[in-house]
Amino acid sequence: MHYAPGKDPCPLPFSPFKACTVPRPIGWISTVSRGGIANLAPYSQWQNLTFDPPLVMFSANQYPDGRRKDTVVNAEETGWFVWNMATYALREAVNASAAALPSEADEFEAAGVTKAACIDAPGPRVAESPCQFECRYLSTHRLPGNSPVGSIDIVYGQVERIHVADDVIGPEGKLDVAKIEPLARMGYYDYAVIRETFEMRIPGSAAAADGLEGKA
Repeated sequence: MHYAPGKDPCPLPFSPFKACTVPRPIGWISTVSRGGIANLAPYSQWQNLTFDPPLVMFSANQYPDGRRKDTVVNAEETGWFVWNMATYALREAVNASAAALPSEADEFEAAGVTKAACIDAPGPRVAESPCQFECRYLSTHRLPGNSPVGSIDIVYGQVERIHVADDVIGPEGKLDVAKIEPLARMGYYDYAVIRETFEMRIPGSAAAADGLEGKA
């Protein structure tokens, strides 16, 4: 089976595009407006870009009427956004924060999570989340889609501060992923939870690994 998106009709009842690019980290992003209203929303297009310095990005689709997401506007206007790790224990709050609410609504309250003060960023972070990045806004790259909702804002940021809860750090100084149970986005309405990991090292690259996925 194959087809050309945008040219051929999809031969399946559901598009396989998002279901193929899995699992995807969830960008559970918190910001604050210039008026002081806290915003919290999940984005399934989120990724780290490099580690020196630590750079991240997320992309936000526009609303069908062409409006841009409050997360993007807040990041541009205040110069900051915060990434909060989504976990299985917080899955209902993550899902609740995906609802399209008015800009004047406090989405921390709607999701039922607690605000924790940041050190550098002006907005709050999710207290119940085990890991957070305070990110300084760098730039936005806009890409037009075939429809208003298909158009996206790609937001880039630099991680200025990393928060990790002490109780999810193992004796070796690594994150205890099995304890954290990170949530990942799949295709359709599906999610996954990470409870098991395994290690592989590139042959002959023990020292170089520190600069790839090791100590860096």
